[in-house]
Order: sequence, then structure tokens, then C-alpha cells
Amino acid sequence: MDKNFIERLVKTIGKEYVLNTPEDLAVYSYDGTFSESLPEVVVLPATTEQVSEVIKLAAETRTPVVARGMGSGLAAGSIPAANGGIVISLTRMNHILEIDTENATVRVEAGMVTAELQAAVEKLGLFYPPDPSSIRHSTIGGNIACNAGGPRCLKYGVTGDYVLGLTIVLADGRILKTGGKPIKDVTGYDLNGLFTGSEGTLGIITEALLRLVAKPRFARTALAEFAALSDASRTVNAILTAGIVPASLELMDQTALVCIEEAMHLGLNTNVEASLIIETDGADDQTVQHEIEAAAKICRETGAQTVKMAQNETERASLWKARRSISPSLARKAPNKLGEDITVPRSAIPEVIQRLRGISAKYGLPIVIFGHAGDGNLHPNILFDKRQPEQWHKVEQMVAEEFALALEVGGTLSGEHGVGVLKRPYLEKALGPVSVAIQRSLKQALDPQNILNPGKMFVE
Repeated sequence: MDKNFIERLVKTIGKEYVLNTPEDLAVYSYDGTFSESLPEVVVLPATTEQVSEVIKLAAETRTPVVARGMGSGLAAGSIPAANGGIVISLTRMNHILEIDTENATVRVEAGMVTAELQAAVEKLGLFYPPDPSSIRHSTIGGNIACNAGGPRCLKYGVTGDYVLGLTIVLADGRILKTGGKPIKDVTGYDLNGLFTGSEGTLGIITEALLRLVAKPRFARTALAEFAALSDASRTVNAILTAGIVPASLELMDQTALVCIEEAMHLGLNTNVEASLIIETDGADDQTVQHEIEAAAKICRETGAQTVKMAQNETERASLWKARRSISPSLARKAPNKLGEDITVPRSAIPEVIQRLRGISAKYGLPIVIFGHAGDGNLHPNILFDKRQPEQWHKVEQMVAEEFALALEVGGTLSGEHGVGVLKRPYLEKALGPVSVAIQRSLKQALDPQNILNPGKMFVE
């Protein structure tokens, strides 16, 4: 990247916030996967206007641009372009701009860490439900770009269900504002929906107006332990068909339980094939208690060896600490993991789990199964050593079989991680050629030079 280009960036952003040393570039070369690619320069803007100026320069010079939050993505969606280019890190744009308690909305910059936003609104009795497992280090902008989910999606929905408005910098540097505070707004095309989940390929989200709800006053949590993984998976449907809609209904298989216990020493029973974490919440304690007891009764009827109720907030927090510790704890079993998030109809969960175990046995590599079983969003994690080429070859075959399985039973490739680089070879099989062609047309219309996150989602 020539000196004049860097000088123009420095003039726009400030010298301190334009990074191009080898050490700095390495830091921004990877995300939560094992993929990596070096950028040519990194900028850390503080305002939407600064982002706009950077994009105008990129458009003028046809330089690829990748927006980035905290780099916690699991589909290689925020790694730099293959030919370098600019990384725009939005982590300085991490402020809450307005909390409107009367209209139950919050306006926030894209670099705000999700857990910090939640803590701020909860002090006012409000609640932002989306809760990806990376909640303590993922950002709102990244959550919107991938339409992130989390354990509470079963009852409350995904990130996109809370997006009321966006501020977006387009590929030519223009600033687009969508939506607003009205509860009902069907004026024109749904641009909020278009940019949510677009993974930075159509525009760069810099601000968001988000819907809030009343904070639940009560929550009850239980841990059900099953000798058979198949019983645990069947229990999910039994609870939901009984008319109980928990806030969360999470599945952890035995390998996950063993890894968590070895790492955290939380007292989990590792002699069972699976456990379910069930949580109910709401405004009325009696109703919440009734729902958790009804769910526990169903668990016992469908094969649970034990059902343990959290007796206080400490015990409840310990259960959720276990669930959120699964992914990092898997490093004890293998140096690398490929974590997917296939989503299938709930009725197919028992079959899918059984067949995933068959894929694991066929290739001789562990597949750890956990995830948001209540909404059919499973996270089969393949454990392997990338330093061994034969294992990586197996992983590629296993992933293809996982995706084929999900599609065969009427599911899809992703429930919350996005497509990025890792799933793009399978996109057309999931959506069909007409859908992919339409999406390519939208990309071409909004980014004719293909400078925004090129190489992601679509095979070029």
C-alpha cells in the first residue's frame, strides 16, 4: 500500500489510529476460526463520518474493506480479504447514544460489547434478550451482521428481531439511515432485514436502534441428566409439545461435560451421555416455578436419571458458566476444532444426533454435540489437529456430510454464525441457484466494485 494512501488515511483518522506495523497487522489477521489473512492497513475510526471517508477512499482506489468488531466470528467472516486491503475496526465506536425508557429502545454504536449493553439497560429495568455465547466480547455490530442468536432465542428470538433501525455506510461512502422507533413500520422495503445478516458485504453498520423489553423479574433453572443422549434429544420435543416455552433449553453431550468439568471443576456428572439446561423466566414467580416443575416432570418421565433445581443465583450462575465454557474447554481434547451451527426441525433432532455420531465413528474424529436444542440449532464441533494433513482432509469430508445431513432433514447451514468463508461452498446447495442469483444481484447493485468484504458468502 503506497505512502500517499496511508497519509490520506492518517489525515482522516489520525496517526494513532492507523496501524500498519507487522505486529499490528498480525493481530487483525484472524478471527475465532483457524483461518487467517493479513490486511495491508488497519484503521480505528471514532465516528460514522470517519468510516464514510475511509470508504470513499477505498472506492476511489478499488481497495477491499473488511469491517471488524472483536474478531469472535466462527465462520471466518471478518478475516481480511485475500489481497489484503483495509480492516476497519469499530471497537472505538463503543458508546450508548440514548436509552429511551418510555419507548423501550436503545441507540448504540456498533462496537459496543453486547454484555455491557445488557448490563446498562438492565439497571433501568429493561432487557436486551439476544445472548450469543461470546456475549462478553462480541459486539452489537458483529451480532447484527451475522444475525447472532444464543440460548434465549427459543423464547425471545434472534438479534434481527430487535433491530428497529440502522446507520450504514454504503460502498460509495454514502450514509444510509433505516427504520425508527415506531412499533409498526411497513413503509417501503425492509432495509433493516436486508442488512441484518449480510455479514458486511452490503454496507458497514456503524449504529443501531434496538428494541428492548421489560426485564424478567424471576428465573428458575434446572439441570436434567440422561443416561442416553437419545432420551435427552427426545425430551426437547416433549417439553415444547406440552406447551412449555422455556427461555432456554440447552443440550450438552458427554464429551462436552467431561471437558467442562476437567477445566472448571463445577461438579458436573460426567457419567451420563447428555444433560439439558432448562430455564424459565417471567414476571410472575408462581408461573415461572410452575413451568420449571412441569419441565422437570417431563424430563423424569422421558428418562432423566436426575433433575437438579438451582436453589439460588449462585447455583444458577454455575450452570450457565458451564454452558458458556464448552467451546474454550474443548482445547483440552485437541488443538483445533471446527464448530458448526446447523439448524434442523426440532422433530429431526434425535435422528440428526444419531447420524452425527455415526459420522464421527466413520472418520475416527470426535464430534462434540451441544447447542440450542429448543430451536433446533445444534453445534457439532469436530476436534482435530490441523498440523496433520490427513486429519484436515477428514474434517473437510465430515463437514460436507454434516451440511448434507442438515439439508436432507429440512434444515439449513447456519442458525447464528453466518456463512463467511467456511460455508460458502455449500450456499447454493442450501438456497438454490435462483436465490443465490438474486442475492448476487443485490450485492452487485449495492457494491458494484465488490470492495465490501469480498470473498465472503459467495464463491467468486
